[in-house]
Amino acid sequence: MKYLLCFISLAFVLSCNSNVKEGAKQEEKSEKKVYDMYEPSEMANLMNEMYAINAKIKADILAGNTLEEFPSAFLEIHTAELSDFKKRNAKFEAFSNIYIQAEKEVFNTESSLSVEERFNNAVGVCISCHQTECTGPIPRIKKLLIK
Repeated sequence: MKYLLCFISLAFVLSCNSNVKEGAKQEEKSEKKVYDMYEPSEMANLMNEMYAINAKIKADILAGNTLEEFPSAFLEIHTAELSDFKKRNAKFEAFSNIYIQAEKEVFNTESSLSVEERFNNAVGVCISCHQTECTGPIPRIKKLLIK
């Protein structure tokens, strides 16, 4: 009798458990999955564009080509919308201004510094800023340096 009661209790528990699982599975199937897709901010897109422009500048310098004029796209660093979790602060503004000056200096043909040195200075400003704000792309930025 004792064994029969244990068996019936066990069967009851197992049957209840399987019904709960089936109900949960049906609810999961009926719900549509919505994926949160990453959309880069204007600043992220600008940074990628600036990287591409600087990679071309580096290639031109290494090839011995004369550089064209300063890319006006760099000036958008002051107005591009940042990611939601970032805010424009005094440190960012200061680095932005220093970066623009360093980048303009790359195109200064009257400078006493070599073009490689001026370019590396501009890339160094990028690295310095990213050490304080957004550290993720530093290894990628370092690839721009001319050795």
